[in-house]
Amino acid sequence: QGSSGNVSCRWKEGLLITPSGIPYDALSVSDIVYITIENDPNPGPVKPSSEWRFHRDIMSKRKDTNAIVHTHSHFATAMAIHSKEIPAHHYMVAAAGGKNIKCAKYATFGSQALSDNALEALKNRNACLLAHHGVIALGQTLSEALWLANEVETLAKLYSIARQYGKPPTLSNQEMAKVLKAFKNYGPLKGRTKPNDQ
Repeated sequence: QGSSGNVSCRWKEGLLITPSGIPYDALSVSDIVYITIENDPNPGPVKPSSEWRFHRDIMSKRKDTNAIVHTHSHFATAMAIHSKEIPAHHYMVAAAGGKNIKCAKYATFGSQALSDNALEALKNRNACLLAHHGVIALGQTLSEALWLANEVETLAKLYSIARQYGKPPTLSNQEMAKVLKAFKNYGPLKGRTKPNDQ
């Protein structure tokens, strides 16, 4: 929607990231910004996304991650506005690497505090919600990160609909452990059900 959200991928000694404030349908190749892992971005004609800090910090800490998709998708963001995690109401919650999808504590967009909170919520997970903000999804490839971002939105939508019938029941920790084990050989999640915090 407009210029909300952002995308990055690992490249050379740093990462490529979408710019700040340019609508997606107006983007060109020259608008994509390269930043390094070690240093803050240098001022240039095109500024990186205001969320470059959590992209950089995740890439630095998570050697298993080569791509990040951040969205303000409707149902997941609505849950994040209430600081709610997505519980194990459906077995596909395990797609994010655990028995639930956590919600990071609120911090101002673009801040180091937001990056720190996101890293905490992403421990042993490949996706999280950001309170009053949106979603972060990680992948080994851009297509994997985008797939997971869409899956998180679908799960949030299902949870929101299920709540119309009362509090949704959840799967047990034991069942989710079985699902996580089974996902080791599942399509886009093959080899990605145990996030690697390095």
